[in-house]
Amino acid sequence: MKIICVGRNYASHIEELDNEKPADPVLFMKPNTSIIPKDQPFVIPEFSKDIHYEVELLIKICKNGKFIEPQFAKNYYQEIGLGIDFTARDLQTKLKKAGLPWEKAKAFDRSACIGQRWLPVEDSDVNDTHFSLQLNGQVVQSDTTAKMLWKVDELITYISRYFTLNKGDVIFTGTLKGVGKVAENDQLKGFIQDRLMFDINVK
Repeated sequence: MKIICVGRNYASHIEELDNEKPADPVLFMKPNTSIIPKDQPFVIPEFSKDIHYEVELLIKICKNGKFIEPQFAKNYYQEIGLGIDFTARDLQTKLKKAGLPWEKAKAFDRSACIGQRWLPVEDSDVNDTHFSLQLNGQVVQSDTTAKMLWKVDELITYISRYFTLNKGDVIFTGTLKGVGKVAENDQLKGFIQDRLMFDINVK
């Protein structure tokens, strides 16, 4: 299993961080060691003083594929989920300024929250699904996948040019505006529509 993440897929988030709009999807990966074990908290690492939450719609790949044509992309996923791409923003900013890769800021141990619940795609329109994140009971991120610059099927086609997709792989499809810092004892809850997808504490 691998985790493939898409950066800068919502214009509002691009503007929020004062980034340039890319001509193509921005891709990076997280290893298996980035996954937070079931029922475990997110632990703030000692190397960062500015860890941000980024809620994202997840796509679980259901069969192997390479060079997937757009018209067949929908055959490669049956479930959607929700997760958080935890980001060491201070470290990422430093690395970006130096023109260096982001892995230390994005792919560190336990930097990926993957909700335990998955929903069948027929229950939602993946191109117009509302999802949100609550921080200590307050909504901090909320919008719809209709705002994606690249839709799910486009992402699958693009990703499969470079990486073979295997059954069980997870795609993080990008975050909304409203990202922010987490602190010890915070509680984060993610929702697709009104369905609770994860509930995680920060330590």
